[in-house]
Amino acid sequence: MGDPGSSHAIAWEPLPVPISVLHPKPGRAESVDSARSIPPGWIVAALATSVVATAVLMACARLSIAPLAPGTLIFVLVFGTLGAFHWACQRPRTRLGQAVRDGTAYYALFMAFSLTGAVASYPVAALSSGYADPALHRIDLAMQFDWLAWYRTVADHRWLQIAGRVAYETIYLSPAILLGYCALAGKRHTAHDFIAATWLAALLTLIAFYFIPAIGPLGYLMWRDPVAYLPISDLWQPTLIPLLRAHAIGQIDLGHLVGLVSAPSFHTAAGVLMIAYGRSLPPVRVAMLALNGAMLLATPVEGTHYLIDMILGVLVALAALALVAAGRVVMIALVHGKTRRNHPLARRCIT
Repeated sequence: MGDPGSSHAIAWEPLPVPISVLHPKPGRAESVDSARSIPPGWIVAALATSVVATAVLMACARLSIAPLAPGTLIFVLVFGTLGAFHWACQRPRTRLGQAVRDGTAYYALFMAFSLTGAVASYPVAALSSGYADPALHRIDLAMQFDWLAWYRTVADHRWLQIAGRVAYETIYLSPAILLGYCALAGKRHTAHDFIAATWLAALLTLIAFYFIPAIGPLGYLMWRDPVAYLPISDLWQPTLIPLLRAHAIGQIDLGHLVGLVSAPSFHTAAGVLMIAYGRSLPPVRVAMLALNGAMLLATPVEGTHYLIDMILGVLVALAALALVAAGRVVMIALVHGKTRRNHPLARRCIT
């Protein structure tokens, strides 16, 4: 710094613009608050990339989607209806109109990611090789988890079967509640982050599935014994994975997609994510904890998962949460950088 008495001294004067330009208040277009969530453009780009990648995988596995199957047509109708309502509310004049606009976008994106991930599991299964069940079962035994005892307890009690089935199916209800509340309450950043985290969890799950495919404990541990109780997940893994690898299945009906991934457990990953994001939404916090807690308890039997599958699912969810948090840090840095570059003093220095 120059000496105050010299001719080169710097005269400190107030900034010609308010300091709020450097640090905008929440609600402004380029505020730090707007950078708390993953941008919708990133989410759409992730969806487009996922669809292209799934199409490539389908081609490599010699699979295609049955275009005129009833399930496919139903999905077309659902997405078309959501799109129509979203378009009709593009310029909402009421809070309800804004909620419809946002909610239809959230539901469409979440459904698109979920559907793409489910479809992608088929070519991934077809391109995989071997089975990791012996190793997964050994890890369960090392942790003193007896899957057969858990299964037999459920098989011996009809009320546990009913409760488990209902709880396991809440994976469709919980995100509807969470995203619906986000739309009504204007919690756009939470909705975007949840959708992005779900996509990341699905991506990580599919990558892991390729390296550790498994038929699940029901097929691996009970193939010699009569099945006293058939869970929701049935025996699809030991039935469909060999057929997919042998290219005995050529078309996929979107209305009859079944779960093929044993490890990591995506139900577990999704449950952890919904509990995590539900914590920041007090009106639905208890519902998210109760519904997903019950779903996690039902997952070993109804999802035919080893305990290690669920532990891996938790790790997948934590990784997805960390990546979303990192994405927010990047967005805040970008917003700060852009704001400072647009400041009059910065532009004066550049020019």
